[in-house]
Amino acid sequence: MTTFEQAKGRLLAQPRVWLITGVAGFIGSNLAESLLRLNQRVIGMDNFATGKRLNLEQIKDAVQRKQWAQFTFIEGDIRDLRACRCACDGVQYVLHQAALCSVPQSIEDPIHTNESNVTGFLNMLVAARDSRVRRFVYAASCATYGDRCAVPQIEENIGNPLSPYAVSKYVDELYANVFSRCYALETIGLRYFNVFGPRQDPYGAYAAVIPKWMQR
Repeated sequence: MTTFEQAKGRLLAQPRVWLITGVAGFIGSNLAESLLRLNQRVIGMDNFATGKRLNLEQIKDAVQRKQWAQFTFIEGDIRDLRACRCACDGVQYVLHQAALCSVPQSIEDPIHTNESNVTGFLNMLVAARDSRVRRFVYAASCATYGDRCAVPQIEENIGNPLSPYAVSKYVDELYANVFSRCYALETIGLRYFNVFGPRQDPYGAYAAVIPKWMQR
């Protein structure tokens, strides 16, 4: 039995309570579907800035009725601390996927990107800390490596940020590390590169090459 299968067995035997921010996005919706299939209780939060209601409908169609009954949706914005506190109430694990991921948008409007990716991230950390969340797993970014050209990339070695978006995601890592040290909040950041999968928009600016191939 693989480690992954063992983990699924533990979740089935003892369901947890999960919060997924950005649940209507393609990554968040896949996380929600996977957890619901494991009979977990899932709370999803999204403001539909980039997420799609259709993704939630597809989750509903993909899981059993009793599993869907374990899903609670909160339409809210991570820039609102009260909404973050409400979403984190009673939660054991947070999967934080909500962010503005456009580099061009961050160059055009760095304040908006900072509000979502830094202020919103900090709001979620504070809410998770105050709710005594066990673990906070968040979407970091390969943009953190900046202008470092050496390969392979090594987590400890990063270059200079190349966009306001990259700055925002690096600040997230710094905040997460500080919260781990100061408040014993367990945090894990995943530096996504080119993620692809079901519900990804093949026409989007950040669609990976595989969705484009499949669409063609």
